[in-house]
Amino acid sequence: MLWIAFAIVHIAVWALGFVLPNQPMGDVHNVYEPWSTWAIDGDAIVGITEPWIYPQLALVPLVLAQGFAWIAGYEVAWAIFITICDALAFGMLVGTGRSTGRNAAAGFWLAFILLLGPVGMYRLDGVTAPLAIAGCLWLVGRPWLGSILLAVATWIKVWPAALIAAAVIAVRRRLAVVGGALIVSAATLIAVVAAGGGATVFGFITDQTDRGLQVEAPVSAYYLWRAVAGIRGSFIYYDDDLLTFQVSGPEVDAVIAVMTPLLFAAVLGVAALGAYRAWHGAGFVRLFPPLALALVLVFIVFNKVGSPQYMTWIIPPLLVGLVIDRARWRRPAALGLIIALVTQAVYPIMYYGLLGAHPLPAALLTLRNVLAVVLLVWAIVRVARIPRRTATLVHPAPVRP
Repeated sequence: MLWIAFAIVHIAVWALGFVLPNQPMGDVHNVYEPWSTWAIDGDAIVGITEPWIYPQLALVPLVLAQGFAWIAGYEVAWAIFITICDALAFGMLVGTGRSTGRNAAAGFWLAFILLLGPVGMYRLDGVTAPLAIAGCLWLVGRPWLGSILLAVATWIKVWPAALIAAAVIAVRRRLAVVGGALIVSAATLIAVVAAGGGATVFGFITDQTDRGLQVEAPVSAYYLWRAVAGIRGSFIYYDDDLLTFQVSGPEVDAVIAVMTPLLFAAVLGVAALGAYRAWHGAGFVRLFPPLALALVLVFIVFNKVGSPQYMTWIIPPLLVGLVIDRARWRRPAALGLIIALVTQAVYPIMYYGLLGAHPLPAALLTLRNVLAVVLLVWAIVRVARIPRRTATLVHPAPVRP
């Protein structure tokens, strides 16, 4: 039944990409297809011969998807490629189908895919989500392999670095986690430099720090609502270089400048809290899921970019939490599903109205961001309330006369 649901959900999301408004597949045919075609034809290799906003391994899935383009074009090819990636991780998650926790987590994942809609499939985040899920599930039994998968995902999109940080703190075999990440990073850097991309190897970092406030980001709410109210000096505009809609208004440059340091400070604060709990004996089962969720949500809440596909980032920690303790994680998982549904309502369904500064889509976007903050607070409180592990008193056996 789960595999039947898997097929139905993915076919439905495939179709939604073609019928919903505001180009939910826009990135696939506007940038992914040209980038991969250039690389195959030898015209230009983004991240190597050209500066790029993504880490270099992001080009690999773009090129691999071209292998299915003969079927019905690159959009369908991308959907097939993402479905294969999801199927591999889904099969690993479900296994024999005898685990109630894993079955519940699988059902949650399918519901999330459907509620988030085509933006979760027709973006690079659709590749990193199944990689991150598989990596998290393997962290305890096969930490080297789990870390390698998470590192590969990080070199496609940066966000799985939050999961690696949580793993380094929560997993006992920390050297394996660090070692796997270092192997992938070293191999990637060597390959990029050998290909002549030494000058652009860290371009994805500088491009992110220099960008403005995207309209969907939580921090943009102030300027968004000023635009909705028609206050002079605040407006939504299109950035031709980054291909995103951003907001502007009074003191916006100061806000842009402070957001990256604030993000790093928030990450360090949450990581320090997790390290403190690990130092006092918190194990993987109690610590990793809420710490991973908190770090991922910090990446979202304190980010200058708030793209709708970012909501896929919360899937792996919520899924792992359901596998381990579905009773405790049922409510945050339900909140995650609401976040996914509201996100699809904003993009792509009401996105044109949002760009026109209409109040309803702006209110839904604000609700989505508030719910993300609520989930972040829950995760941090969950980490903070992990009880200390106390030494068990062993009473000596009575001495017989």
